[in-house]
Amino acid sequence: MTADEYVSFGYLADDPAAFARFPLAPEDGRVPAYDGGFDAATVARAQRLLRESIAVSLHDHPVLFPADMALTPQYNRTGRQHTAFRGLAASGLTVVFDNMMDGTASVTGTAPWQWEDVVTDLGMRQADIAHQDRVVVVRSLADIEAAHGQGRIGIVFGLEAATPIGNSLDRLDILYGLGIRQIGIAYSDSNALGSGLNESVDTGLTDFGRAAVRRMNALGLAIDVSHSSDRTGVQTAAASEAPVLMTHAGARALWDIPRLKSDDALRAVAETGGVIGMSAAPHTTISYEHRRHTIASVMDHFHYCAELVGIDHVAFGPDTLYGDHVGLHRTFASLLGHAASSGPEHPVVDYVEGLENPSESFHAIAAWLVRDGLSDEEIVKVLGGNVLRALAAIW
Repeated sequence: MTADEYVSFGYLADDPAAFARFPLAPEDGRVPAYDGGFDAATVARAQRLLRESIAVSLHDHPVLFPADMALTPQYNRTGRQHTAFRGLAASGLTVVFDNMMDGTASVTGTAPWQWEDVVTDLGMRQADIAHQDRVVVVRSLADIEAAHGQGRIGIVFGLEAATPIGNSLDRLDILYGLGIRQIGIAYSDSNALGSGLNESVDTGLTDFGRAAVRRMNALGLAIDVSHSSDRTGVQTAAASEAPVLMTHAGARALWDIPRLKSDDALRAVAETGGVIGMSAAPHTTISYEHRRHTIASVMDHFHYCAELVGIDHVAFGPDTLYGDHVGLHRTFASLLGHAASSGPEHPVVDYVEGLENPSESFHAIAAWLVRDGLSDEEIVKVLGGNVLRALAAIW
């Protein structure tokens, strides 16, 4: 059965009650197709590089969300997030880093996911993937090479934060054994490992966090500091013997909000040999030059970071999904009682033009890289080569 024919969780099709409550968003056509104004030669070169390269998204949600984003918390609790097989087939990607449940639902709030919830979700997602032949679970560099050679798409399973391990280092081993290959230190709220970026007092990496970094290095788990505080990120980089990832972020120098990163934190990741993925979550990677959040704003962050730390340490982790991402933010802001984030004034957008879902993102990114004058070698690095180099040292 191919991804084009397959309906996610199709092996439960005789149980319609499992799905009836949550009509899902479409995999395409939710918003107008992106027109970047690229000439034919730019598109042809971009598509060739995307086709021939191993393209890696450091952070996306390759699943279908409810058409009504207010239903997302209940939908997530079913443990049956539907993999967007058809959408992924159109993405041009070789590998997607997937943190499964949205981080807000998983690791913070009034009813955060516990250990058993995470294990259940991981098992259910892999059961879904096992019943088709286009998408595969990636656990090694050899798996990535095989997926590329076979024209398949690989998913790297990760956690947005290590919060569900509690104070047990052995749970890192269990997660590794169950297929997890990347874990964030902390989400926006602090945990036993370190401070998240929402904290008013940045206490940095804890002693337990340092022990967790050592265990993750020993296991071959990639460490992510995207949602960690600046101090936690810098201290994690100092403690790690392997490259550290910042899978989805941007530069605070271009837009002064807590979700983005200081130059010191960006440099610290690069100095480990790690890679910084540019995020495109709505209303985050805006720039002062492009205050309306579109792919143009995100590319400002890419060029700034490439200049700051070097082309070998930048990539993309767009943080896109199949559904209304702005609506998702509103849902969780209401659920958690969070006020709108402070920051410079900017237009409110319904979606990030050019980076609305995983199907379109890397096609647009590749074309922008060509039009911006990068060489083929540089584009291949940015699309996935830099990530592969880092993973070779981590895994």
